[in-house]
Formats: sequence, C-alpha cells, structure tokens
Amino acid sequence: MAGLDAKELPKIPEEDVEALKAALGTGNLIEAAVKAKETLDMADEITLDIAVTGEVGSGKSSFVNAIRGLGDTDEGAAATGVIETTMEPTVYPHPRYPNVRVWDLPGIDTPTFKPDTYLEQVEFSDYDFFIIISCNRFKYHDIELAQEIQKIGKKFYFVHSKVDQDLANEKKLYEEGILKKRNAPAKRPRQHRERAILDAIREKCIKGLEAAKMASPRVFLESRWDLGKYDFPTLQETLVDELPSHKRLALLRSLSHVSKETVEKKKEQLQTQIWLKSLLSCGFPAIPLPGFSIACDVAVLVTSLKGFCRDFGLDEKSLAALARQANKPIAELKAVIQSPLSEAITQDLVITLLTKCAAGAIQYSKTFLKFIPVVGSVVSAAVSLPTTYLMLQNFLEDVAADAVRVLEVVTEGAVSNPD
Repeated sequence: MAGLDAKELPKIPEEDVEALKAALGTGNLIEAAVKAKETLDMADEITLDIAVTGEVGSGKSSFVNAIRGLGDTDEGAAATGVIETTMEPTVYPHPRYPNVRVWDLPGIDTPTFKPDTYLEQVEFSDYDFFIIISCNRFKYHDIELAQEIQKIGKKFYFVHSKVDQDLANEKKLYEEGILKKRNAPAKRPRQHRERAILDAIREKCIKGLEAAKMASPRVFLESRWDLGKYDFPTLQETLVDELPSHKRLALLRSLSHVSKETVEKKKEQLQTQIWLKSLLSCGFPAIPLPGFSIACDVAVLVTSLKGFCRDFGLDEKSLAALARQANKPIAELKAVIQSPLSEAITQDLVITLLTKCAAGAIQYSKTFLKFIPVVGSVVSAAVSLPTTYLMLQNFLEDVAADAVRVLEVVTEGAVSNPD
C-alpha cells in the first residue's frame, strides 16, 4: 500500500485550496463537495483544438488519425489519399474525449489557400497550436505559414512524416553501394546506421529552416506506422510541457501511450484530482458503510476508478483496438494487467478496496487534520477523507503501472536487432 505524506496532499490550484478551506471552515462538507464538483467538471469541459496542416500528400490526415489513436481505416478516421481530400477545415473529435478536437486543415499549396491569407481563411484564433507536416523538406509555403503563426503568438511544430520511407530509401542506397561512393563510413550496426540517417534528415530540415530565417527551429521525425519510434514520443512530451497548465490534462488524457514518460506525466496530472474526488465522495450524499467508520458516496468512487481505467486504456474497447494496431493477441495484453479493467469495477469492488485502505488510512488522518484542521469537527470526514484518498491514490498507481506493462508488451520486438 502506498504511503502518504503532507507534500502528496492536495495538488490543486491555490485559489481552489483556499475556497475548499473556506467551505470546510464552517464544517460544511456539502459546500466543499459542491466546490470540488465544480472544479472537476470545469477540468472535464476544457476544450483543446489542434490544427494539422501541410502540403498535399504530406500525410496530415494520417497524423490526424494517429494523434487520435485511430488507424486510417477505423470508423471516424479522417480520409487519406495522395490527392487533396480536405477542402475546408474539418474537425475530428477524439473518440473518447470529444473536448479534444483535431482539425484537418486544407493543404497550404492549394489554389484557394495561400500563406498570406491562409490563417484568416481557416480562422486561426480557434486553435491552441499548429502542427506543420511535410514528408520531404519544408518548403516556402510551410515557412511562410510558420512565420505568420509566429506573428500572432501561437505555438507551431514542424513534423517530418513518413521517415520510415526515408530509411528504406537510404538502406537501399547503402546496399547498392552508393553510400560508400559518397565516402560513407564503414558498415556499422543497423541501429547505428539508422540513428545517423535520422540525425542527418533532422539536421537537413533544420538547416533549411534556419536558412529561411526561422529562429531555433525544432523538427520532429515520425512514421505513421510506428508512433513509438523516432520523435513522436518527444513531440507528445513537448506539446504537454508547452501547453498552458489548465489544458495539459485534456491533452494527456487523449494521448496514446507510446512512451513511459507519457504514462508518468498522465499519472502526475491525474493525481491533482484525487483530493477533489475524495472530497466529492465524502460530501453529498455521504452514506455510512456498514461496519466502518466511513461515510462516502461509493458511486462517485466507482465513476472515478472507471475514469482512471479509461484514461490509461484499461477497458475492453481500448485494449481490443490496441491489440489490433499492434498485431498482438488481446490475451497477451491482458496477461500483464494486475488491476481490474473498467468493466469489472463495481460498488462491491470499491468497498473491498476501501476495506483494505481503512486501517492504514487512520494513521494518516493527522496529516489531513494539519492541512484542514476543521475536518476534525466532522467526525466521519476525519477517517473517510484519508481512506478514500489513499484508495484512489493506490488505484491510480496500479493502473499507471499496468499501462507501462502493456506498453512493454506492445513494443516488444519493435526495435530491430543490430546486423
């Protein structure tokens, strides 16, 4: 069972902490629970709009699908093709988190869309940030667009797509001996060769952008067919780090788990809600549990645990989709999962988990009293809050660990062995 100390207690905005203290200062748990619910609902309703653009055939529609965790042939996927299939900004809500919307914008080199008027035509103010995609070198269309985005103070990110094709082409040249004629180094292990090629591709893109007066450009390499490789995990982390704090949870919830770092960041963000969820459960209507000195709304906790499972892809639908995309038997993914899936979470299970935490939580009640001394005036809350908090904390730790184990199964064998 996880420990608990003062520094782990509420990681919520200071203004919300003060409001909760004020509500609890009157001994009014219901008022505090109302404030907790408002804060949680507000977080769930925050919208995030991601714009994906680039020239025709760059793979932007495939990227729209990938960032939403869909394959190109899945239901609800953006249409893909070698000709321009997007003639106006088209929104694609995330299948599980509809408040996260990915916009497939028309190609910037189409006759009706030009860089100098493009942003106005696609209503640039609607988007939180832009992804500019190219499968070759970034051209003047891309650069002019980036400069216009820069002028309005929005974030943008260059993504070089289809890098797997670049690697395949370079490998063919290497095997034909052409690279040796270019004074290439002696044959090295495959992984080393790939790394050198990737570094060269990235450097070439960056130099081209710098030559066009782009200051400190960053370029992320990705392949639609293997998001866990190349720079896609780094891109995910960068997007999260550079978003305003109030939007990070929305993005993190929607992201596919392509790295342990993504899982960890998601867990850290979700931890900020545990205190609020616990308070909501112990507020209204707090129902005493038979045989325990605990009063809480078990239904709220059921919803919370199911939400954690959904956030980490630990439900039947998400696992089935992941198994299909990874070409792995779903049983192989389930075999490493130690916590219950979303479908197995019931009120009886929650009561069992609370039972396991009740005895251990009593020793932490003093920590809660130090944080909000007036909780002691609400006798049931003095035990209920640390018990529900500890149960939620433990469950979050467990599902995050399961998500890492599933990721390891999915990526097993994905990295080729050296020649």
